[in-house]
Amino acid sequence: MLTSMTGFGQAQRSVSDYRVQVEIRSVNHRYCEVAIRLPREWASYEESLKKTIQQSISRGRVDVYIHIERTSAALTAVEVNWPLIEGYREAARQVAGRLGVREELSLKDLLSLPDSVVLREQESEPDDRVGREIAACLEEALSRLMAMRRNEGAHLQSDLLAKLEILKDLHRRMSIEAPRVVADYRNKLRERIAELLPDGEKPDENRLALEVALFADKCSIDEELTRLGSHFQQLRSLIELSEPVGRRIDFLIQEMNREVNTIGSKANQAELIALVVAAKSELEKIREQAQNIE
Repeated sequence: MLTSMTGFGQAQRSVSDYRVQVEIRSVNHRYCEVAIRLPREWASYEESLKKTIQQSISRGRVDVYIHIERTSAALTAVEVNWPLIEGYREAARQVAGRLGVREELSLKDLLSLPDSVVLREQESEPDDRVGREIAACLEEALSRLMAMRRNEGAHLQSDLLAKLEILKDLHRRMSIEAPRVVADYRNKLRERIAELLPDGEKPDENRLALEVALFADKCSIDEELTRLGSHFQQLRSLIELSEPVGRRIDFLIQEMNREVNTIGSKANQAELIALVVAAKSELEKIREQAQNIE
C-alpha cells in the first residue's frame, strides 16, 4: 500500500496542572525534514521527539507544533528581584534629596514597574510526568497523521493503477501501428518511383527492397516497446509495495519518458505520433502524482 507525504494529525492531554496539545502537518519534500516548535523550557525533549517521528516517516517535510500551558488551577511561583528594587528605592531617595522633596516610592509604585524588571516567574525544572505525556501525545497525533497519509496513499494507488492501464492500452496500439509505418513507406515509395519512371518501365525490386529495409531498420521501435512493457511491470510492482517507493517511481517515469520520446523521434505516421502525445500526457500525470508518494 502506498503512503502519501501529505497529512495532518492532532492530539491533546492534561496532566499535572498542564495541558498539552500537539499538531503535526506533513507535506511533500525530497527528504525527511522535521521541524519541532515547543516552549523553550521543554527544548530538551526535542531530539527524542524528532527520532520518534523519523521512525515512522522516511520522506516529507514534517512540522510539529507543541503547545504546553498551565491550567487555571496551577499557581505560578514568582521571584522578587530584591537588588533591583533596593536600587530603585536608593535612586529615589537621592533624587528626593537633591530636589528637596520628601515624597518616597510606595509599594504601589514598585509593583507598577514592569514585571520583567521587579517580578519574574521562576523557571522550574521540566516535570518528567509532563515529558512522558508530551511523548505520548505526539505518538497519538503521529498515529492519526499516518492514518491520513495511508488513506490518501490508497487513493493515489488506485489512480496510478488506472493510469497504468491507459498506458498499457496505448502501448498495445503502438505495437499494432508500428508495422504499418514500414508498409506505408513501401507503398508511398513505390508510388513515387512509378511517377518518376517512364510509362511502362518497372522499378528495380531489389533496390526498392533495400531502401525499405534500411528505412525499417532506422524507424524500428521494437526495442523501445519491449523496454516500455518491462517498465510497466516494474511500475505495477512498485505501486503494490508497502514501503517508501516515491523516488523509485519518479526515476522509472523518467526512463519511460525517454523511451516514449525516442518512439516519437522515430515516428513518421500521424496515428503513431498521436499515441506518443497521449502517452506523454499520461506519464506527466503519473509524475505529478509520484511527487506525493513517500
